[in-house]
Amino acid sequence: MFVAWRELRFARGRFLLIGAVVALITLLVGFLSGLTGGLAAQNVSSVLQLPGDRLVLQQPESGTPSYATSSLEEDTVQVWERAEGVDSVVSIGIAQSRASADGAGDPAGVALYGLPQGAAGSEPNPLFELAPAHDDQVGLSEGAAEALDVQVGDTVTVTGTRFSVAVIGDDLWYSHTPVVVMTHTAWSEASKRVGGTGAATVLAVTGDPDWDAVGARTGTVAETPLSSLTALEAFRSEIGSLGLMIAMLFGISALVVGAFFTVWTMQRAGDIAVLKALGATDGSLVRDSLGQALVVLAAGIGAGLLAVLGLGALAGQALPFVVSPLTTLAPAAVMAALGLAGAAFALRSVTKADPLTALGSNR
Repeated sequence: MFVAWRELRFARGRFLLIGAVVALITLLVGFLSGLTGGLAAQNVSSVLQLPGDRLVLQQPESGTPSYATSSLEEDTVQVWERAEGVDSVVSIGIAQSRASADGAGDPAGVALYGLPQGAAGSEPNPLFELAPAHDDQVGLSEGAAEALDVQVGDTVTVTGTRFSVAVIGDDLWYSHTPVVVMTHTAWSEASKRVGGTGAATVLAVTGDPDWDAVGARTGTVAETPLSSLTALEAFRSEIGSLGLMIAMLFGISALVVGAFFTVWTMQRAGDIAVLKALGATDGSLVRDSLGQALVVLAAGIGAGLLAVLGLGALAGQALPFVVSPLTTLAPAAVMAALGLAGAAFALRSVTKADPLTALGSNR
């Protein structure tokens, strides 16, 4: 690293420039990752709390399953309950509507969940903790309580019916609308009032049955909770577009770093040839160049991460933004790996440099 450190000090302007570019790309990747995580949470945070080994949705005659159109009649539920290998089946209703606080404020869009009391089992579950004990009660997520500006004991109106707020819990969302939980009976009536069938939307099934056979017999499909997220149309479109942008930024970072070190290596080909003529091995020269690239990448990525943390804290007050290791350290590690890969590609001229060039053989 002796030569690398001397070059970093001698040509600090060039390395500061490429470091600034790496920092900006890190900022863009980190900000998009945080925004993607925030949007994903506002899309699926409540769905990820559904219990069971598989989630069962209606299989339409054409296309793919969708939470928005799935409707499971009682006979379908009974077939799953009686299937060999099934330990438990929890019927869950999901619908989107509007709610308002009595006497104040404008209506707010909410996601209505119909849940049976205590069906989540002994493990803590933020979604099922909102399940009310009576049909004239509702449980509100933190976002729903803020949107309606209500507290426990207040009254809210949902689909023309008044309910008492029994509990306010964690911040849970479904398709960018805050969650309101009702009893299954109250939800079924509310679903019919907004044009639904009143039938369950999804079944949370625990056990080890022949998933495909029971699904074929009932016209349903059983998927893991993570796989079922693709049944949310908004989730597919948002995550797909933002993920594509993040992937393109990763590719750009590798190309930019690789191009910089390619040009830099070509400019110092004579110096490299002198070092080889003096006995430097290819391995030592490669380590020297990769160490130089790692220093530049570490400085640029570090500065970009600090900017992400600072701006992310501000953005989180107005946007759905998540600051976590998955949205900061993971993209930074990928940036470093791709940057080193781009720099390594530029090192072909290091191993091919001819020592005779330094001795004037081309004269």
